[in-house]
Amino acid sequence: MEAENNWKTLTSKTVYENPWIEIQHREVINPAGNEGIYGVVKFKNKAIGIVPLDADGNIYMVGQYRYPLHEYSWEIPEGGGPMGEDTLDTAKRELKEETGLVAETWTRFARIHTSNSATDEEGFLFLAEGLSQYEQEPEDTEDLRIRKLPLAEAVDMVMRSEITDALSVAGILMVARLKGV
Repeated sequence: MEAENNWKTLTSKTVYENPWIEIQHREVINPAGNEGIYGVVKFKNKAIGIVPLDADGNIYMVGQYRYPLHEYSWEIPEGGGPMGEDTLDTAKRELKEETGLVAETWTRFARIHTSNSATDEEGFLFLAEGLSQYEQEPEDTEDLRIRKLPLAEAVDMVMRSEITDALSVAGILMVARLKGV
């Protein structure tokens, strides 16, 4: 059931912007009718996540240090797709860049919002199957390690909060459900 928008925006001002995000300060009237403020992070790319699954039921993860978190993170291959670019094209590029893998079969299985209380980021998840290995092509901001593991083990890592990235958690659990793991 859809509800009506009970928020009213009085003013909106961009307070910071770079090539990836825009941060807006908004003066609002909230659903209770009171004046307030709201900070909104607007993303300039779509979030794309790929669960590469081989014929033996293994997935491929990438590990990297995540600067904003100040910790190491194991994740499915993922990246940002420009707003005008087809999400499948982005998924194919990101999988090859980060892992060197190329897939024969692609299935888009989810659209998610990564943190909808403060951002407008929209994410898309793909299952990549029929994998072939080629040379990895990481960007200069990526210092990646690749790990191949059974899908069931990745599910266990999610359940122990060893994998915390939103796209990865959603992607791994959804593929496990789709594949009966």
